Amino acid sequence: MADIDWKALEEAAVAAMRKAYVPYSKFPVGAAALTEDGRIVSGCNVENASYGLTLCAECALVGDLHMSGGGRLAAFYCVDAEGAVLMPCGRCRQLLYEFRAPGMQLMTTQGIRTMDQVLPDAFGPENLEDKQ
Repeated sequence: MADIDWKALEEAAVAAMRKAYVPYSKFPVGAAALTEDGRIVSGCNVENASYGLTLCAECALVGDLHMSGGGRLAAFYCVDAEGAVLMPCGRCRQLLYEFRAPGMQLMTTQGIRTMDQVLPDAFGPENLEDKQ
């Protein structure tokens, strides 16, 4: 997928961020991704009084991916309350890795990077395949 509309992804991430439920941290996060078939999926963080049950924006995004037909993620963008680019944490990088398309790109604080660059030597579904 050569033509990624990064501005559209940024706008979708900002729109998602505005729907975040963050009564405890006051730190809204929005995420958006482009699927291989051209759809944009998004998600926001949803906090819980039992902090460990909080859902990251990336988790909500993967739910939206599956609710809207599944597929693989080709490009990803994540923002904070100010619209500044956020880098997914390690847990969320692993989640995104599971649903990546080959060559998936992410907008990072250092510019556009591939999933392999932000999560090198990753463990994924292919590591669980029967090797017989």
